[in-house]
Amino acid sequence: MGKINDVFRAYGPEYLARYRDSIPIEHRKVIQTIIACRTDACGLTLYQCAHCGEPHWMFRSCGNRHCPQCQYQKNEEWLNKRLKAQLPGHHFLITFTVPESLRPFIRSHQRVAYAALFKASSEAMMKLARDEKYIGGDLPGFFGVLHTWGRRLTYHPHIHYVVAGGALSTKDASWQPSRVDFYLPVKALSVIYRAKFRDEMYKANLLHLTPEDAWTVDWNVNCQSVGASEASLKYLAPYVFRVAISENRIVKVENRTVFFHYRKPHSSRLRTMALGVMEFIRRFLQHVLPSGFMKIRYYGFMNPNTAVSHEHLSTLIELAYGFRIDAPPEPDPAPVPLMLCPHCGGPLIYQWSLRPRLHPP
Repeated sequence: MGKINDVFRAYGPEYLARYRDSIPIEHRKVIQTIIACRTDACGLTLYQCAHCGEPHWMFRSCGNRHCPQCQYQKNEEWLNKRLKAQLPGHHFLITFTVPESLRPFIRSHQRVAYAALFKASSEAMMKLARDEKYIGGDLPGFFGVLHTWGRRLTYHPHIHYVVAGGALSTKDASWQPSRVDFYLPVKALSVIYRAKFRDEMYKANLLHLTPEDAWTVDWNVNCQSVGASEASLKYLAPYVFRVAISENRIVKVENRTVFFHYRKPHSSRLRTMALGVMEFIRRFLQHVLPSGFMKIRYYGFMNPNTAVSHEHLSTLIELAYGFRIDAPPEPDPAPVPLMLCPHCGGPLIYQWSLRPRLHPP
């Protein structure tokens, strides 16, 4: 079992009892699901060794997106899919954050505020990309991933976008490339992003609950040129389906204290932080997303509903740069790791599964 799951099994019931009158229903469900993961509550699967015939019963995982044991396969599948869909030419990694004073408000109004973060940031990029001073194309393409955590499990909502270096002009079906080292001015993006988010809060009748100083300070937008999209995809992939903290950062759990590693920004020195188990669970749960909320969103020609094909875009980009990129041969699918029999080393073959709570005790 994982260390994080062990913390929830040992102290989750106490947390639920202590905060039973104030804990959101999404947090309650996550606690119960993580506790149940890979126990009899999730059902059993039977494998049989192809060599010695020995049966092997295994508890099933919960599959919850906030469970630290259940996201690796989804992460690999997403990365492979995005790598196949990457376009030629240069790309950018653009990050939109919010002022610290606004974070408590967002944490208390997550569904509305997270949606507004996506809407405000994506529309800011769309608006400036249409400007001929910068790109002059009305259909850019990018996707964004919402993150809510800092390195010490603090609450720090922000969105990372992987952006193709240019935009499609639907007027003449041409590709309008950006500069290799510049996509859009971050100061202008910041102003538009802030104004659009404020408008969304006004529409939601929540503006009066926001701190006034949030609208008088600069909102940080960072833009990095990353060359081919593969680099940014591999940077983002570990975070797409990862929960707020990974198993390998947990050092130990003892005396009702969780010790874990972290690094400060712009520092390579590994530090250790100690949190009481109740505070650790609280910080973990503040990154639970609202039920059904999509943390990955695709825009412009990267939207799955767009009528522009990947092959057509690739051709337009190659023509704009005056070169042709032959598609590399698709790699063979990564072999699925074999589960081996601990008795003889033979491969285990799937037989059947039992639904939760239906197997004999």
